[in-house]
Amino acid sequence: MELFTKKRSYLGVDLGTGSIKVVELTNVGGQARLETYGFAELPAGDSKLNAHEKLERTAATLSEICTKARVKSLKAVAALPTFSVFSSLLNLPLMSESEVGQALAYEAKKIVPLPLDEMILDWKILSAQAANPMKREKTMRVLLTAAPKNLVKQYLEIFRLAKIEILSLETEAFALGRALLGLEPAVALLVDVGALTTDVAVVDEHIPVLNRSIDVGGVTVTKAIAQSLNIDIKRAEQFKRDVGLQLSGSSTTAVPKIIEATLGPIVNEVKYAISLYQAESAKSIEKIVITGGSAFLPQLTQYLENVFQLKVFIGNPWSQVACPVDLKGVLDEIGPRFATAIGLALREIHK
Repeated sequence: MELFTKKRSYLGVDLGTGSIKVVELTNVGGQARLETYGFAELPAGDSKLNAHEKLERTAATLSEICTKARVKSLKAVAALPTFSVFSSLLNLPLMSESEVGQALAYEAKKIVPLPLDEMILDWKILSAQAANPMKREKTMRVLLTAAPKNLVKQYLEIFRLAKIEILSLETEAFALGRALLGLEPAVALLVDVGALTTDVAVVDEHIPVLNRSIDVGGVTVTKAIAQSLNIDIKRAEQFKRDVGLQLSGSSTTAVPKIIEATLGPIVNEVKYAISLYQAESAKSIEKIVITGGSAFLPQLTQYLENVFQLKVFIGNPWSQVACPVDLKGVLDEIGPRFATAIGLALREIHK
């Protein structure tokens, strides 16, 4: 019985394109401990629903997850989807923090694709460095993030309807970096293969300095197999999980080639992200960490290692969380799906 201390717990809520994931972590002396978790697929879209009705449906699904998982906390951190948030790394002359806001408002007009009065701007100073030692000029690296006001309003409304207090909104890339890399300073490229989209982020000293998103995910692969082999979605999904990619070229089915062709845009996006980062930095990307629902696609890590000549790992978001030993098998299996939610819940514990 806790007589003198009260352990606080926090929810990490990942509102994905096809599902909602919730993780509750308790802060026990600075160590995160798993309390509970929950997951639910979002109901299939209904064109007859208006925008508010869709928000109500999402809120109802979130409330149902929390009830079934028996969550104790009603304080949550959530993430805005990478594909809806614009971010850019800028080099500015060294200036005071008050001046940065004015300078970024000017810079944002040139790089943000939407009118600034429709966006919420946020920024973080990463470092100051000498740009030209001979002239003693200094610059500062600033990460600019811009999110649509309408999107933020929608998220706030979902949590209000679900009767959950939202402590913070951040980008998915920050949450993934926190969950999968912890305090590791290595430059890593994160690949989050979701149901409908894949997000790519380069994390340098705990900061996602480059974020990209592409409309290809696990469902895309399954549909491609179904259409190519003229089979139903359920059977195509089983083929994908059983066969996966084939490295030796000795496969007796067409499935590996279909998967490889479908993953082509993801591979190209990763190549582009690597080239963009290394064109602006003297550092090199040391490894690739994959996560998301398709992270366990057979032979995926080996395939990517062959393509990029880099070490590729399936991320373990539970590495910083104390979990029940008897749940290890289940948690290892679902870990990639819950990486964003875990990273969000860790935010309040690792402040």
